[in-house]
Amino acid sequence: MTRDHQIRAEFDINARAVVHQGDCLDFLKTIPDNSVQLIVTSPPYNIGKEYEKKLRLEHYVERQEEVIVESFRVLKDSGSICWQVGNYVDSSSIVPIDSVLFPVFSRLGMKMRNRIVWHFEHGLHCTKRFSGRYETIIWYTKSDQYVFNLDPVRVPQKYPGKKYFKGPKTGQYSCNPLGKNPGDLWTIPNVKSNHIEKTVHPCQFPVELVERLVLSLTDEGDWVLDPFLGVGSTIVAAVLHSRRGAGADVERKYLEIARKRIQEAFAGTIKLRPMDRPVYDPKAAGNRLTVAPWAAKKEAPYTPVVGRQLALLEKPIKYGADT
Repeated sequence: MTRDHQIRAEFDINARAVVHQGDCLDFLKTIPDNSVQLIVTSPPYNIGKEYEKKLRLEHYVERQEEVIVESFRVLKDSGSICWQVGNYVDSSSIVPIDSVLFPVFSRLGMKMRNRIVWHFEHGLHCTKRFSGRYETIIWYTKSDQYVFNLDPVRVPQKYPGKKYFKGPKTGQYSCNPLGKNPGDLWTIPNVKSNHIEKTVHPCQFPVELVERLVLSLTDEGDWVLDPFLGVGSTIVAAVLHSRRGAGADVERKYLEIARKRIQEAFAGTIKLRPMDRPVYDPKAAGNRLTVAPWAAKKEAPYTPVVGRQLALLEKPIKYGADT
């Protein structure tokens, strides 16, 4: 069994995991300069969740800037910051948080390497705009000499048997046998009620999302830091891949869950959705709920019945002054 003392409450450069209860700014100030390889976090979106106090947008950005500046200080020259954000909503109007934070990172001289779109299928259904089904991860580096390991995060080729059809490599396989670059659009299920990782946290990181960042932007033994730790998914991902993890949060109930999950990660007993598992396809799985009960029997699953709209396609209509 994993011993509790493996998880420290204060930052220790020789520790394997650190979980601190308290304000992240206070915690960051205890960490030495240039000591962390990767900072990955999902800060509050300022939308009034139970763990945050909603602020005016300019005050929210000021608070975020304080945390980002301290994060920059503790980051190694070869390190990366990955800030995963959604939208701030004000009077039913959305403001992409990554856009208002862009000047903050730019003032520090950091360079954006990717704006990764994280796509998922489930969430709240909007009635006056299209339902939001993505968030973004803005990846910045402190310098041009940064760690980037592509091979550990390659995904299966779409056409693994494809060959060059002309030129000096004619007849040879044209794809990398280890897989392809996953690109900057990641389809990963978000953590909802039926997700194996679900806890009481309302906006929980899926571990596989963090794993891809940990594997590609760090090496074994490196420190991974999450200023807004929540239930500990970032440290879980770090521990699983022989990195060191640290984080802070003000909510005791979240950190109690985080410590338990981290201990399970050390012990190899934590239940997670594997990185290489395909996204669930209800039709392929034979789920009977894919057949609309109001649809005609002759219609196949996923065939929409749209009433008058469908009729418009089937019957030509002449429009005139009385239409």
